[in-house]
Order: sequence, then structure tokens, then C-alpha cells
Amino acid sequence: MIQIPLRSSIVILCVVIFLIWILGTNTSFASDSTTNHNVTELQDWWLYPLILLVLSFLLGVFAVLAGVGGGVLYVPIVSGFLPFHLDFVRGAGLIVALAGALAAGPGLLRKGFANLRLAIPMALIASSSAIVGAMIGLALPTNVIQIMLGATILGIVLLMMKAKKSVFPEVPKPDRLSQTLEIFGIYHEPTINKDISWQIHRTPIGLALFVIIGLMAGMFGLGAGWANVPVLNLVMGAPIKIAVATSKFLLSITDTSAAWVYMNNGAVLPLMVVPSVVGIMLGSFVGVKILGVTKPSVIRILVIIVLGISGTKALLKGLGIG
Repeated sequence: MIQIPLRSSIVILCVVIFLIWILGTNTSFASDSTTNHNVTELQDWWLYPLILLVLSFLLGVFAVLAGVGGGVLYVPIVSGFLPFHLDFVRGAGLIVALAGALAAGPGLLRKGFANLRLAIPMALIASSSAIVGAMIGLALPTNVIQIMLGATILGIVLLMMKAKKSVFPEVPKPDRLSQTLEIFGIYHEPTINKDISWQIHRTPIGLALFVIIGLMAGMFGLGAGWANVPVLNLVMGAPIKIAVATSKFLLSITDTSAAWVYMNNGAVLPLMVVPSVVGIMLGSFVGVKILGVTKPSVIRILVIIVLGISGTKALLKGLGIG
């Protein structure tokens, strides 16, 4: 079994934390009032695309391995440490998650990890809810959204810390709805060189949960992978690798709906979106190659650490003390 070396994972984590520290301590990034600071910002404008490119590449690798959209990492980090308005960050976050899903989706389908029959019903429910969530998010005051975002991110951290992901959940009997939709399959698990057959249960409960997931994804611009994986794996009983890959694939459908709402309201800034999309897509290509031969446990720990830092910063910023 091939795994990501712990030393490499620590190096990646250190790079991300270093970038966060730079963004948090560089006064030219934090300023938005005086003339001298404005001049500095104009001189250093090229740093923003460069930092977004590097950061998005690293987040793209994390996102595939953890089964989340890049937005769940992108939005709290960028909104907490860069002087962009939250509406622009949320709009870019959805497009980043969408780009990462589109880059990773074909490879995941070819490898047999992502399952269309599992993804489509969930994506249709979540995409409809995401439109409503995006409208609500744009209507609320920025500081309220920032506080809710920070609280949600920290809640995600607690969920990820407490949830014990089952690699191959036991589903003694599929429910009637999953049988009707023919949601089942077989995939080859290279880490144990064995074909794994799987099926799901509690499908109606899963569909109901995806309504809530869609609302929150559209409201915060996070994408929905952070919640997709626990629902698909812990609630519905899909194997962890199927849940991770299918979650990444269905983001290409879910995030499109909410992204259009932000674009229609002018909340998409090319200075942010272009380098972020390039970075997330390159990182997603790398992540797909790694996913087939590794377990996401180490990456999950790194994601928890980064989210904890970012969620705390977003909450403090919304409260006006960070």
C-alpha cells in the first residue's frame, strides 16, 4: 500500500500555514484606509494573483483527497486574510469548487470511483437548494454572513474530528428507493487489490439532508463536499472512496447553480477567479493521481488544522476583533 509520506504532508501543511501567517501579518494586505497603504496595495497588486495561484494549487490537492470542494478551504482562508469583500470571495469560492470538480470528475469516473447513479439524484436536490441559499446569502449583511461562516467552519471541524469514517460500511439490505434507482456497484480497491461490491440504504434521509447541504453551500459559497462525504458514507453507507469521489463529481452540478446567482449579481472578480481556477485545476489533476493509491486520513488531519485556523479567523473578523 502506497501512502503520502508523513514528511511531505507536514511540509505541505507548513507551506499553507506560512502563507496564512504572511497574509495575516503583512500590513499592506490588511490596510484599507490611509493613502500610503493604498499606494502600497497598488504596488503589490500582483502578489494577490500569485498567492491565490499557489494557495489554490495546494487546496486543489487537499480537496480531491478529502472529497471536498475547494471552496470549503478557499472561502474562510481568503476572506479571513485577504482584503476582498466577502461577496467576491464567496462567488470565487463556488467557481473554484466547480473548476476543481470539473478537472477531477472525468478521471474519477474513468477509475470507477465516482458513481453517476449515486451522484445525480443528490446533485439535483442540492443544486435547487443552492440557488435559494445563494439568494439568501447575498441579501444578508456581510458581518452576519462572516460570523455564520466562521461558526459553520468550526462546526465542520468538530464534525470531522468526531466522525469515524467507515472504509467499507456494512449495508445488510438496500432500501426500496435505492433499488428502484439501481444505486449500487463494484469497484477495484488498489490498496488491497480486491474488487469491492457496495450498495446503499436510508436514501430518503440522504435526499432530505442534501436539501440542507445545498442551502448552506449556496449561502456561504463553500461548495458542499464537506457535508457530502459524511452523508454518503456515514448515513447512506457508501464506501469511503466512493463517497469521496462521488462527492467531488457531483460538485460540478451543484455549484453551477449557485455560481450563476453570484455571477448575475456581479460578485465575480477576475483578479481572484483566474489564478484561483488555474491553481485548483492543476492541484485537482495531481490529487486524482494520488487518490487511487492512498487513504485520505493524513490529508483529513491537515484539512482539520487549516479549517480550524481559518474558521477562527473568519469568526473573529465577523465580530470585528480579528
